[in-house]
Amino acid sequence: NLLVVTAATEETDGFQRFMRTAREFNYTQVLGLGEDWKGGDVARTVGGGQKVRWMKKELLKHSDNKDLVIMFVDYDVIFASGPEELLSKFSRLGHRVVFSAEGFCWPDQRLASRYPEVHSGKRYLNSGFIGFASDLSAIVQQWKYKDNDDDQLFYTRIYLDKAQRTKFNMTLDHRSRIFQNLNGAVDEVVLKFERAKVRARNVAYDTLPVIIHGNGPTKVSLQLQLNYLGNYVPTAWTYESGCGICDDDLLFFTDVPDEELPLVYVAVFIEHATPFMEEFLDRLTTLNYPAGRIRLFIHNNVVYHERHIQRFWERHRALFPDALLVGPEENLQEDKARTMAEACKKDPECDYYFSIDSDVALTNPDTLRILIEENRSVIAPMLSKHGKLWSNFWGALSPEGYYSRSEDYIEIVQGKRGLWNVPYITQAYLIKGSMLRSTLSQVSLYVDEGMDPDMVFCRSIRDQGIFMFVSNRDEFGRLVASSNFNTSRLHPDMWQIFDNPMDWKEKYINENYSKIFEDEKAFVEQPCPDVYWFPAFSDKMCDHLVETMEDHGEWSGGSHKDERLAGGYENVPTVDIHMNQIGFEKEWLKFLKEYIVPVTEKLYPGYYPK
Repeated sequence: NLLVVTAATEETDGFQRFMRTAREFNYTQVLGLGEDWKGGDVARTVGGGQKVRWMKKELLKHSDNKDLVIMFVDYDVIFASGPEELLSKFSRLGHRVVFSAEGFCWPDQRLASRYPEVHSGKRYLNSGFIGFASDLSAIVQQWKYKDNDDDQLFYTRIYLDKAQRTKFNMTLDHRSRIFQNLNGAVDEVVLKFERAKVRARNVAYDTLPVIIHGNGPTKVSLQLQLNYLGNYVPTAWTYESGCGICDDDLLFFTDVPDEELPLVYVAVFIEHATPFMEEFLDRLTTLNYPAGRIRLFIHNNVVYHERHIQRFWERHRALFPDALLVGPEENLQEDKARTMAEACKKDPECDYYFSIDSDVALTNPDTLRILIEENRSVIAPMLSKHGKLWSNFWGALSPEGYYSRSEDYIEIVQGKRGLWNVPYITQAYLIKGSMLRSTLSQVSLYVDEGMDPDMVFCRSIRDQGIFMFVSNRDEFGRLVASSNFNTSRLHPDMWQIFDNPMDWKEKYINENYSKIFEDEKAFVEQPCPDVYWFPAFSDKMCDHLVETMEDHGEWSGGSHKDERLAGGYENVPTVDIHMNQIGFEKEWLKFLKEYIVPVTEKLYPGYYPK
């Protein structure tokens, strides 16, 4: 005896989430799907009357049914529980019609004084409601207004009419027993983890509402809070089962021939000097994705990196014959370059657009396939700086629209696996081409005077009601730190052992080094007693170290006289260059500590470093 109704004209990300939670509890009917929206911009002003017109028509079918209970909600809601609890709470309230309540008198504040006094709870009506079909039908049949007139004002006037309030036995859900409106109440709502499910708890009234509604005039910020709650409620993520939505709507390409895989426009942005550029570019060629289904765009804004682009292009141009390279000579600003790379907007054959910045070490060659298979409108692989909390997403925004740490941010960065709806992503992300050519076709994604392109991008996506997901279901790679990268050196990557230890290790430590600790006999030689040979440096490190010393050129004279030493005397004369002469002493000591000390501890029992 329950019918849950919403109004929607298109299947947005928010609507799909609504339907997922509705299906979980076996609710619902949708009005208006596929019709044009004429109800105004309700996110910013009054409107929404079109919904009442739809309800007026629908409820005529049930006007004589005195036992049927109907609930109407917008689709910017999440169901936290099922029909049994909903009907039980409705019955306990003891009224024929119950409207949701909030702390603001919207849209006409002049009506505030006409509301009945409330001793505990929210005083003012919001347009979500539940009631018996016969009563609700009689209410909505009074609608005689335009589609862009305000639905909430219509219901408010009926509720404030004492005669009608008595006739229909109406009340408001003052203490959020059924409806939780987030407008003005964000701080009242916390997550409550139960066994195999998650609820939103109102700590002000100690209630567990059935419906969570991201309403309000600042709709985007409240939607972000709803998105946060929706990452968990009701079973999106639980401690018992982990991610409950990660396998929904997946795509599979296991048996798809290479030539039939989605066409991906890959855009690379080198906007500042970045260490390990050669390795970054080479990873583009090792993606587990056919090069024939990739269209490559590279914007390089750094003269220093022209040599790397040139070498990459000489080796791999046959892989990407349609590539477009834009160099620093074009003097193209970052926002304009990112807009230029949006060719996918105009190409109906483009299935996906993948943007990646040069400070991303994408070590998982399956990244592109994994993100495509997730089947989300906008999705980013979770990446962070090695050993740090700095990542390529934000879990929340401050009131000014900048970084704010969400309660679960650290857990996500440190490996709480899932698919997370977040307000900000950067440095690497995938967008569906169909989304670029529809909802985003007329949206300036990167250009807004006075704002960085990444901020413009995320704000534009949020404003369109599109969800941005970050996935940490797999290990994708890491972010490269570039703030201390000194390009005046011959081989500046050598100095990155502190800022980027994993990248430094992959480039400069011998691939067999770790095997010393697994099979000493096979990888350690002893040419004479207490002297050991073992693999430490890669060939690249040997070359770079020699070239750096030769480039410095200030070799000692090979005599006992040595002004570099305290006292100026060398006991064992050699022709050499000290590490401190090239500013490499700290890095060298770090290398000894991280890579030589463990070997000496293994080979010389009882040896302990200071």
